[in-house]
Amino acid sequence: MIRFQISNLKSQIFRVLFIGVLIFNVIARPAHSTTAQNNQRPSVIVVVGAAGTPQYEAQFAEWAGLWEKACQKGRAKFTAIGLDKIQEPNDRTTLRETLAHESPQGNEALWLILIGHGTFDGRTAKFNLRGPDVSADDLAEWLKPFSRPLVVINTASSSAPFLSTLSAPGRVVITATKSGFEQNYARFGQYLAGAIAESQADLDKDDQTSLLEAFLTASARVDQFYAASGLLATEHALLDDNGDGLGTRADWFRGIRPVQKAEGGVSPDGYRAGQFHLVCNEAEDRMPPQLRAQRDRLELEVIKLRDTRKSFSEDEYFPRLEKLLCDIAQIYEQADEQRP
Repeated sequence: MIRFQISNLKSQIFRVLFIGVLIFNVIARPAHSTTAQNNQRPSVIVVVGAAGTPQYEAQFAEWAGLWEKACQKGRAKFTAIGLDKIQEPNDRTTLRETLAHESPQGNEALWLILIGHGTFDGRTAKFNLRGPDVSADDLAEWLKPFSRPLVVINTASSSAPFLSTLSAPGRVVITATKSGFEQNYARFGQYLAGAIAESQADLDKDDQTSLLEAFLTASARVDQFYAASGLLATEHALLDDNGDGLGTRADWFRGIRPVQKAEGGVSPDGYRAGQFHLVCNEAEDRMPPQLRAQRDRLELEVIKLRDTRKSFSEDEYFPRLEKLLCDIAQIYEQADEQRP
């Protein structure tokens, strides 16, 4: 009996040490000075809507400029719609055609950013363009063919219905408001554009700012603006990346980890958004997209396993965790082997 207890104790110590070494190898692998030459890059489409006034026109152009700078820094393909003089076809047609020319498959993400004003009549939510507007249903139809990683960010007022309409597995959808009836001018887009490539928004200090971190930082700055101005907040941003169409506010997080559970036992929002980076650190940037996609899938399995820890005995939990961490470590080994 004593021998069995000692043996079991040694086994548990081995598991802890083994997992610790794997986590160190996976997370703290040394960076090399050579960055992988990779032709597969994210695509970012920024749509600037009808401004209405010269003041808003200048602000929206400034926000779009911040996204362009982030794309230059991250070597992402940048496309702007709505900043040039109005030409034929109109902006709605241009947006539809631009999306149609994007590859629907692939491992690199497509980011669609809407900057401007929105409306909601109780049934239909629209983003205001120069010329005919675009509705949430329009975008849902145009995005149907896409199976590649997809980010849709609507920074306009009355944007919340876009989240429930566009939510789907594999997508990250962010809106500036929690309801279609939050119809006042939204400032969230300003702070998000500023945070997406900002080192101060890197909450976990891994030398890159994830979409989740940018969302949390921007939401905090919106709250600070209203508090400092003595105004009642009229916008409450939402993030959805688990496909349930409900969305989660920033106050559901502590640091970058969700602390409240979603309804119906669905995985919390935030985990997938934490894997999107417009400007990657050197180690992340040199990993081939197909390997990064495999690594991201395995990391989500680790997180799911961790969140359901109480459902397993130790003899079930640790072998599952070891297998996943070994698989992740092998991906990093493959990435090193493929590096020029």
